[in-house]
Amino acid sequence: MKSPSAVSFAFRLAKPRPDSTQTINYKGVYKDAFFFSRERRHLAGVFCFEPFRNSPARMPALPCFTGRIDTRVLTANHSGMSDIIYPRSPRETMDGWPHLPRYVDKLRLHLAGKLHADYQPNLGKGFDGGWLKAAGVTHEQMLQVVKHSVTDGEICDWVHKNVKHPVSEKAALLARMLDYPKADDAEGIARLKMRKEQAGFTHRDDIKNFVDFIDADEKRG
Repeated sequence: MKSPSAVSFAFRLAKPRPDSTQTINYKGVYKDAFFFSRERRHLAGVFCFEPFRNSPARMPALPCFTGRIDTRVLTANHSGMSDIIYPRSPRETMDGWPHLPRYVDKLRLHLAGKLHADYQPNLGKGFDGGWLKAAGVTHEQMLQVVKHSVTDGEICDWVHKNVKHPVSEKAALLARMLDYPKADDAEGIARLKMRKEQAGFTHRDDIKNFVDFIDADEKRG
């Protein structure tokens, strides 16, 4: 999987006049946009600009815009721009659940038509499927929840209300993820080895599971 040399970029927000646009720092977006959420304090992941429906009627409609942000701002033509938008790390949590923010990002990208082909075969499967099974909800349910939400906070509230599981089960899910592949899983170990070779990570002895591999492949570790 190819990746951008940097994962930050400036957002472009349409002004009330169609002929006027302005590129602004992500901090301004985070401070002023309608989708402000407690789940966005880490400043990473996918943002959707659909909340402009709450703005004055004269504001032109905008498509859903997704992007991964960091602490740097790039110009629109920066070489760091890429057709691959990475979802968050499987280690990140929402309502105590590991992987859920990543799954939400993938669903948002899918709904926006921006989920890269590399992620499409496993959407709702793999670690996504592991979370769905542990939580007791379906992929179709989560697709509708994400489709009709604007912020991570709304999704977090829905999960908190509808997915009742103890903290121990959430911790157990993370433990299973970090133990994949297991020491006796010859097929899984061979697959991880192959993926490391394909990505040029044969020297990375610290990559011991697929969570490690995902973070390395998406330039987080």
